[in-house]
Amino acid sequence: MPLKALRSRLGIEKLTTVFGTVTKISPTVIMAEGLHVSIGDTVLMVSEVNGAEALGMVSEVERNRFFITPFRFVEGFRAGDKVYPNQSGMMIEVGEALLGRVVDPFMNPIDGKGAINGTHLESIIKAPIAAMKRGMIDEPFSVGVKTIDGLLTCGKGQKLGIFAGSGVGKSTLMGMIVRGADAPIKVVALIGERGREVPEFIEKSLGGNLENTVLVVATSDDSPLMRKYGAFSAMSVAEYFKAQGHDVLFMMDSVTRFAMAQREIGLALGEPPTSKGYPPSSLTLLPQLMERAGKEEGNGSITAFFTVLVEGDDMSDPIADQSRSILDGHIVLSRELTDFGIYPPIHILNSASRVMNDIITPEHLAAVRRFRRLYTLLKENEMLIRIGAYVRGSDKELDEAIAKKEKMESFLSQEAMSISGYQESIDQMIELMA
Repeated sequence: MPLKALRSRLGIEKLTTVFGTVTKISPTVIMAEGLHVSIGDTVLMVSEVNGAEALGMVSEVERNRFFITPFRFVEGFRAGDKVYPNQSGMMIEVGEALLGRVVDPFMNPIDGKGAINGTHLESIIKAPIAAMKRGMIDEPFSVGVKTIDGLLTCGKGQKLGIFAGSGVGKSTLMGMIVRGADAPIKVVALIGERGREVPEFIEKSLGGNLENTVLVVATSDDSPLMRKYGAFSAMSVAEYFKAQGHDVLFMMDSVTRFAMAQREIGLALGEPPTSKGYPPSSLTLLPQLMERAGKEEGNGSITAFFTVLVEGDDMSDPIADQSRSILDGHIVLSRELTDFGIYPPIHILNSASRVMNDIITPEHLAAVRRFRRLYTLLKENEMLIRIGAYVRGSDKELDEAIAKKEKMESFLSQEAMSISGYQESIDQMIELMA
């Protein structure tokens, strides 16, 4: 029988196993040769000594060699180990079975509750929603936090950033939003945070309730590639539920750790460092992730909250600055307000929602503007009031602000485990500003 006919009957194009060879290895980058690969391809490295396996991604290609960034630490591997193409690529299994589970970026369970059987394969890397296929943001999205619902109202499909320094209360506010959000599906990505914070977030911030919630975790001890693709993987999970017609809440903590992971990868590959050591790829990566959230015609929506760790409370940090330019609003947490015992410590004068004016009633908008004006007057004259230099009657508006100061601060405060109804928050603020 002719060889061509035999091959056709067998239905096999290649009868040999194709593999490459590791030629140089370092803790962050592996050099190999012998395979024809492209940027973004995944490969499997196998140790000839103990048979250990490690997944990696091709991050740079030259004429006769290519460079691999590993997904795990590579202790025990050496030059001469084999490199095989990974046929499945950057795909993850998703489905309803993920709800209520804690998983790693490849959807492997880490909660000890058994295997997860996904029903669909989704690519981790996808193009953002096309500009002309985006739906108009015209419905409010309630998060159960009075300050946000009343003064920084967000809409279904909006992208917001939560900007704060360390220890100001990002995780507490995240938990309040996840518990109180009016969303049937919630996807939370904990990227680059301490391992201790994962069970703490579940028990303290979420009250141990993971109903209708998927938690994707890549802790600080994971490799930079796991931290980087953990965020993209979580977004793919949210996109799967959005395609089912659901309005999904996506919460990620934190963008800064995500950018730091890309900084480690970029610098290891020889990219030039720019402001604070971030290579250009760290900044270009942010819109690739953030623009995947939103409202799509014919599907559901992804309303996203991205936390940004602002080092030294410096809002001009390059990651914070780039994030603000991409997002549809920003919520700034103030260390000063925590000192005064106001929780959540949202600085309403430094925060803004870019779609609020289009989704709230005229009566609500008038109350928001009045609240901001009176609160600004209080802040501008705070020192005069405290030392007793201000004489009542000198300014009618300031007198009103002083009279309402206690009630305004009470409106801005909320217990961590309490949930405030959307309409209840609006009515309370309108009544306060009447």
